[in-house]
Amino acid sequence: MKVKKKKRAYKATNLPPGTMAYKGKKVSLETVIDIINYSNQTFTKIDCNDVEDGFNFEGNEQVTWININGLNNIQDIEKLGTHYNLHPLTLEDIVNTSQRPKLEEFQNYIFIVFKMLYFKDNEELHYEHLSMVVGSDYVLTFQEADGDVFNDLRDRIEAAKGRIRSQGADYLMYAILDAIVDNYFTVIEAVGDKIEDLEASIFESQTDNDKTPNQIQQLKQEVLKIRRSIFPLREVINRLEKSDNKIINEKSLSYIRDLYDHIIQVNESIDLYREMVWSLMDMYMTIISNKMNEVMKVLTIIATIFIPLTFIAGIYGMNFSYMPELQAENGYFILLGIMFVLFILMLIYFRKKKWL
Repeated sequence: MKVKKKKRAYKATNLPPGTMAYKGKKVSLETVIDIINYSNQTFTKIDCNDVEDGFNFEGNEQVTWININGLNNIQDIEKLGTHYNLHPLTLEDIVNTSQRPKLEEFQNYIFIVFKMLYFKDNEELHYEHLSMVVGSDYVLTFQEADGDVFNDLRDRIEAAKGRIRSQGADYLMYAILDAIVDNYFTVIEAVGDKIEDLEASIFESQTDNDKTPNQIQQLKQEVLKIRRSIFPLREVINRLEKSDNKIINEKSLSYIRDLYDHIIQVNESIDLYREMVWSLMDMYMTIISNKMNEVMKVLTIIATIFIPLTFIAGIYGMNFSYMPELQAENGYFILLGIMFVLFILMLIYFRKKKWL
């Protein structure tokens, strides 16, 4: 029974510029806010539900990182935007989950949009819209729901590992982007393993013929979705590297250049795996065709062997009264022997030709 695909209803919504409208699928019932305030000598971490708790750390010569979980709570995001003087278009892009990765520079802050990809406990790949606002002494990150790839970064800040506690907000921005890009390598490696496993199973003819095309198509869609999420970030980091914004310290540019090398490597891997996925279907069809050719070769050889035998049997099956050898006492056995010898000679000939 053929199932009809349900048609989508396409409707354009023309809202005024700067209107905040969350259209994502990850709904958080309450806003969860993680606040980390640190300097070279001090560290403070607060978990709360009120955005106003993050307004008390300004002007203390420390770096404040405020992470907001839950983009559907628009009122809380508006409060934060008003306090930090964020442009209405920035607030609109924060909750717009379909926004592609981009970089915008304003007078008092830098706004970056990118996608966070990570595996959860069930090993399912999650795509999450993430926005970041970078000021002179603060970093605001906005994510759709709880769960991210920043646990190691938080531990480094708390334990004062490395140079992050002695650097400013621009270095924290780099560290957040670096955590995102490093996790891209994990995602790409997992996808590469899937492709290589499927390629090996196809080549060894261990796959279910009915399921293989669907598996290849799913891999195609997954690779394309990953590429759409990651590829634009290359332009973002490139612009960030060439920026002369006063928020970015010159010392941080060398780290950003290294980050740019990493994102190039990620994109090259994605393009490589995309080519591999596209070639999987060709390889699968080639193997199926070869199998069919083998079957046809066997059937052709069998038919070729029986052609002379059928010819002899057809001649002596004619109902004429006077035919040679019909009256011979051992004619039946002699004819069977001739047919058997022909059969053996044809097998030897086909074996010498390496057709068998």
